[in-house]
Amino acid sequence: MVKRVEQWHWSYLHKNNYFLLKLGVSLLLAALAFMLIFNKSSDSSPVLTAPFVETTISPDSVEKEKCNLFIGDWVYEAEPRYTNSSCSFIEDHQNCMKNGRPDSGYLHWRWKPRDCELRRLDPRGFLDLMTNKSWAFIGDSISRNHVHSILCGLSMVENPIEVYHDETYKNRRWLFPSYNFTLSALWSPFLTYAATFEDSNGVSTGDIQLHLDVLDKNWTEEYKSHDYVMLSVGKWFTKTAVYYENNTVLGCYNCTNTDLTKLRFNFAYRRAMRTVFDYIVGSNHEGVTFYRTSSPDHFEGGEWFSGGTCKRKAPVKEGEFELNKPDKLLRDVELEELDKILVKASEKGVNLRLFDVHLMSLLRPDGHPGPYRFYQPFAEDEKAKVINDCLHWCLPGPIDSWNDVLMEMVVNG
Repeated sequence: MVKRVEQWHWSYLHKNNYFLLKLGVSLLLAALAFMLIFNKSSDSSPVLTAPFVETTISPDSVEKEKCNLFIGDWVYEAEPRYTNSSCSFIEDHQNCMKNGRPDSGYLHWRWKPRDCELRRLDPRGFLDLMTNKSWAFIGDSISRNHVHSILCGLSMVENPIEVYHDETYKNRRWLFPSYNFTLSALWSPFLTYAATFEDSNGVSTGDIQLHLDVLDKNWTEEYKSHDYVMLSVGKWFTKTAVYYENNTVLGCYNCTNTDLTKLRFNFAYRRAMRTVFDYIVGSNHEGVTFYRTSSPDHFEGGEWFSGGTCKRKAPVKEGEFELNKPDKLLRDVELEELDKILVKASEKGVNLRLFDVHLMSLLRPDGHPGPYRFYQPFAEDEKAKVINDCLHWCLPGPIDSWNDVLMEMVVNG
């Protein structure tokens, strides 16, 4: 009896195990079939890809996507990145501390975009990145102002050697020998060809003769040889000038010749920009070209020639300083023309980029030399009448933050 029960028991277990085995195999086959069907459907539907895996997006990458580097505010910074004693590349009319400017609050601010953090220029990292490369800054005296700011920042790592200058010192080139990096300043205040009759203080002996359809060879002859180019003009277009196209006079701006058609300077700026941009788009330049928007001035109570001053001691908030009419006209032209040409450049595979310093500059009426363009202007007479410079920037000063933005654009595209 016991033996019969044992036989039944083992027979039962054998049948049961066989059933369980078949069940397990069936479940396995069903699972495999489900996976095959799922994988096939996921190939055609990206929404279903890895549905059970949570994708982690870096906060930094989200920040970069939504961050506009040119929209922000000035925040307090404890120390300037260099001084007039630590940098030997500051021109006299930018050296506000040496020239006797009594306040120093303008030195202690840095630009902060509203949607992300912006690192200060890392001079060593920038030079490492620029090894065996060349930069050219092409434009007017604000462009030259910018070059000296960069030289001051980079010279904290290595002092560059000046390897070229022309007789006027308006065209210059420096070499950072350890990095084989060259930095050039090229003078071209209109970017198109112009005959000018003006001294270093802005005093003119004749009307500018400006050709709107002929480029200035001073920069075009070496444009393609540079890895990076920064183009910028603007203010010179507000000067009295006679305009030409096809070597024929079109008219003039602010001239006294009653026989010529009166034209507005923004007309000339638009035509000149189109000439420049058409050249860039058709140039096949393999490097990167930036176009910097014009930097506004901060004269109050008049212009430079009529008693205008810039006495403010701190940055302002957006909306607190009104853009003057000439600067507004320049900006309107820039934005309209750049909006069109950036699309064409992209289609042609030309790397043309906007470097829009307008807002960050507008908010710094405190950053100009003012009367301290000149050395100790009130040493002999505290009430002396002195021409103010409310266009160029003190060094060190707000223009140094342009380099923070520039490095970010170069490093992260």
